[in-house]
Amino acid sequence: MNDHIAIPDAARRIESLRGQMARDGFAAVLIPSVDPHLSEYLPEHWQGRQWLSGFTGSVGTLVVTADFAGVWVDSRYWTQAEAQLPGTGVQLMKMMGGQQTAPHVDWLAEHVPANGVVVVDGAVLGVAAARALSDALSARGIVLRTDVDLLDAVWPARPDLPDAPVYEHAAPHASVARADKLAQIREAMRAKGAQWHFVSTLDDLAWIFNLRGGDVSYNPVFVAHALIGPDDATIFVGDGKMPEALKASLAKDGVRVAAYADAPKALAALASGATLLIDPRRITHGLLEQVPSTVKIVEAVNPSTFAKSRKTAAEAEHIRATMEQDGAALAEFFAWFESALASGERITELTIDEKLTAARARRPGFVTLSFGTIAGFNANGAMPHYRATDESHSVIEGNGLLLIDSGGQYLSGTTDITRVVPVGEITAEHKRDFTVVLKGTMALSRARFPRGIRSPMLDSTARAPIWEVGADYGHGTGHGVGYFLNVHEGPQVISHYAPAESWTAMEEGMITSIEPGIYRPGKWGIRIENLVMNQAAGKTEFGDFLSFETLTLCPIDTRCIDVSLLRDDERAWLNAYHETVRTRVSPHVSGDAKAWLEARTKAI
Repeated sequence: MNDHIAIPDAARRIESLRGQMARDGFAAVLIPSVDPHLSEYLPEHWQGRQWLSGFTGSVGTLVVTADFAGVWVDSRYWTQAEAQLPGTGVQLMKMMGGQQTAPHVDWLAEHVPANGVVVVDGAVLGVAAARALSDALSARGIVLRTDVDLLDAVWPARPDLPDAPVYEHAAPHASVARADKLAQIREAMRAKGAQWHFVSTLDDLAWIFNLRGGDVSYNPVFVAHALIGPDDATIFVGDGKMPEALKASLAKDGVRVAAYADAPKALAALASGATLLIDPRRITHGLLEQVPSTVKIVEAVNPSTFAKSRKTAAEAEHIRATMEQDGAALAEFFAWFESALASGERITELTIDEKLTAARARRPGFVTLSFGTIAGFNANGAMPHYRATDESHSVIEGNGLLLIDSGGQYLSGTTDITRVVPVGEITAEHKRDFTVVLKGTMALSRARFPRGIRSPMLDSTARAPIWEVGADYGHGTGHGVGYFLNVHEGPQVISHYAPAESWTAMEEGMITSIEPGIYRPGKWGIRIENLVMNQAAGKTEFGDFLSFETLTLCPIDTRCIDVSLLRDDERAWLNAYHETVRTRVSPHVSGDAKAWLEARTKAI
């Protein structure tokens, strides 16, 4: 899904779009990186921003007018955009951290003349985004059209909707029955005074119905919507995707299957006086427009968003076992890597991906990667979302640091880990940066905090050691992680860039990444990432407290550490972590992998 688009193609496609805009009388077109389910990773059918601009990063917003084209991206993608956009006629528009409004909205309000028409496909425009856009444009007398999809007119070979089959996520890995989950959702609906609940987000759907699919790269989800009523529910999904046996199983729980295109009709058919629960952050403007004005709308976070974030005790046990298997795969990979490096074997960033994926694929329950492997050597590691391609990648040779961010989807859990390892000789500056980042990872990993604290407020705990040396990083510190679901899920997020809303509260059972970093453009990048799970940490007169259980099981390379920068308690934490890694992963490896594990978990 990240193949680079040839520059001449991108330029021609922008001009084709401008021709269609001129014929229709549109002043500007806005193309977000979104689908009708507001997904992070998109099926190819909705990758219009990438197809038009040539910029292949996973996040970005394209605006095109008669004499301007620009893609707004945050700092994670600046270097990538600077490499991909020259020659396309598309400008890089840098988004700065902490901005309260979408900068492309402000740009449109400032540059489109009064009575000019801005068009965006309402089917892929979130409700909150539509409201902000409408308010900003109407204040300047600019017309907003959301009933047009210009991509259909200019994309002659637009990919079809995905058609991968849907399958059941069964026991023992699915530890809560579908009927029980539906009962839980209906209880939340009743508490909100709602008779109906419409769900579009794909991981919510997969969780509620104990179903999985293969419509989106790396995420085991399927393209669908659902309407849940007091006694029954309907899944709207593409024809032929749901096997008959699965339909029969769903029917036993009062769930019927309908055509994907029927979802808007079902909303339009809701009876006058009915009450519908929707999450304005998780439904598109186009779908909400279908709801009759006589239906009462209740806006709240999808109940499933909270429920799926709080892993059950049974799920936690499956995840712990998954981490042992993933750790074993990593041990096998790193044992191979160090041996191959020492013998002078030619290794590239692409080889890293190939060998690491193969190691995971040998593990029980492995399904797919949880995202595209990031293997960045030296300067490439300074790009947080770098991706090696056949056309552009580095050979691992000489001296420096190799950053590897990778993860797997297993029937029993989702993993995400980043490690940095030395190649050849590394410098004191390398070790200083690495140790400072490690101190940030440890500081947050060791934290104790009140239950219910808003997760963005924890961000500074990891940043403090990095700020202390005058450094920082331009991404969040942590994201929620699903259970054989999306590697990025809410409601929690550890990031000072995110609003500290009440729905971001930390609760027991949530799994979150901790991944601070330091990136020196043109030189190196360092990120150390573990997954952690919120666990009860006692009760005092001040309330309930939580702490983190570190789930990830892989050594942190002590060859990169300046031990003089660590306090005694930090060394003790690292040694205890490595003892845990060795104890739990050793039974799953042998030979070179076991020897590597023993060597890399020695106490410092």
